[in-house]
Parts: sequence; structure tokens; C-alpha cells
Amino acid sequence: MKQQPNQINTELLAYNKCVQAAYYKILKLARNQLATIEYEELRYSLTRSDRIIIHEFVTPVVYLRLDCTSYGVYAIHYGFELMQKATELSKLTASFTRAIYRLTSKEITSIDIENSVHTDWVIYNPSELYEHVEERNKHHTFSLIKHRVTATQRKRMLSVA
Repeated sequence: MKQQPNQINTELLAYNKCVQAAYYKILKLARNQLATIEYEELRYSLTRSDRIIIHEFVTPVVYLRLDCTSYGVYAIHYGFELMQKATELSKLTASFTRAIYRLTSKEITSIDIENSVHTDWVIYNPSELYEHVEERNKHHTFSLIKHRVTATQRKRMLSVA
């Protein structure tokens, strides 16, 4: 049975809405994780929105982008800074990557959007991208993610005092 154009349009709109909802959940989680970083320079972010790039989030640690492909389907691209040693930042990037796949899995979403995570290109050095965009900033908005002290950081400060 052939699908009608209106049915395809309705399905595409529902798919894109689900991808967008998952994207903003991932973004919220990433921002919350980045807020726990003590070093201010790692909490700076650049964001961008336009017709094709629905939302782009660039930081020195992680990269996240929701865009509209040439055929009208929303896609999520991501990236993270490669870490040589197991550190607090490597835990953050690992958690970020797991969240992308968890929040787009068909077990979590109402529509199967697993194919929305595109790996045709992946940013593996967002700190260089951040510096490049910051120097040539024409489309991005600069902001600082407010620091949020974690329980571990609070205990460390109290033990020193």
C-alpha cells in the first residue's frame, strides 16, 4: 500500500519533533555536567541557530548540533575532547556520549529515532573548533555556564577549611 504525501509529512513532523526533544534533553544534561567543572574557561559556550543548523552548542569539552538534512530529516551530530588519562573530564565526556545513545534509543522514545544520530562526521577536538569559531565569530552567541558546586567539591572545600 502506497503512503499518501500527508501521511509522510505527518510522520516526518512527528519524527523531527521526537529528535528535537531528545536533542534538548541531551543539551540540558551536557550543560548540567559542564556546570560542575571548576575551571571557568571550560564552561564557556558558543551557540548558534538558523534555518539549517537548528541549534549548535560548542564548548572546549563537548560539541552538539541539531540540523536539518537536505531531505528535511533532523539529525544530531556530536563530538567530545579526546582525553589521554582517566580524569573528571573523561568521565564527563563518557557520560555525554552514553546519554546521546540512551536518550535516542527506541526503548526511551515514542518513535524510533536511533538513526538520527549521525556519525558521517564527528568532532574529536572541540577545543580547537571552539577557538576557531571564537576568533571568527559571525553567527554564534557567547555565554558562560554558571558554576554549580557538586557534593564532592563541597566536601573537598569543607575539609580544607
